[in-house]
Amino acid sequence: MSASLPANVRVSKHPVIHAKLSQLRSRTLDTRLARLLADEIASLLAYEATATSLTTQIAGQGETPIGAAYDVLALTPGRLCLVPILRSGLAMTDPFLRVLPTLTEVHHLGLFREEHTQNAIEYYNKVPKQDAVKGPIEQAFLVDPIVATGNTACAAIQILKEWGIKKIVLTCMLASEAGLRRAAAEWPEGVEIVVGAVDAGLTDKLYITPGLGDIGDRLFQTK
Repeated sequence: MSASLPANVRVSKHPVIHAKLSQLRSRTLDTRLARLLADEIASLLAYEATATSLTTQIAGQGETPIGAAYDVLALTPGRLCLVPILRSGLAMTDPFLRVLPTLTEVHHLGLFREEHTQNAIEYYNKVPKQDAVKGPIEQAFLVDPIVATGNTACAAIQILKEWGIKKIVLTCMLASEAGLRRAAAEWPEGVEIVVGAVDAGLTDKLYITPGLGDIGDRLFQTK
């Protein structure tokens, strides 16, 4: 991996994430353990992704069990959404929802990479119209375990940008360096990328190498 990545990219330095990714790479890992590891990695990445993209503000006063007063803190921005890219992004949905506020909305995007052109094809979009009463959703957490070529990530970023999102936090477990650079350049001022680890290369079939294989097939036992 090159020494310098774009300024809007943050690669995790967490040793537990790196160790668990190493376990997830194994071709002999059974589906149950692969799902467990994916859940654990996504949970850790959720904490990393929210650490720099959310802040707190005083929302009122409370009282502890011993009668002491304290400031009640609320997260800001107040309206958030989680956007998993189908289908692999589903593996990161519950871990993120355990970390994000209870009222976080979930909007699914279905995108796949066309075999011959490698273009991202949209087949499902559950992104609603912005609600004038509730106010705009200001920030989206876009989740997909793998960023290989970056085509799918770029397409998703454009969809959310056109929807009116002001900030996107793309979180993935593993990315190729080329795909990461492409996604980071799609909308540098509006996108922050948090990634567990970066692999240097892609195979002729555009799988990350050494990579995790087809993580969707591994998690859902479809091959």
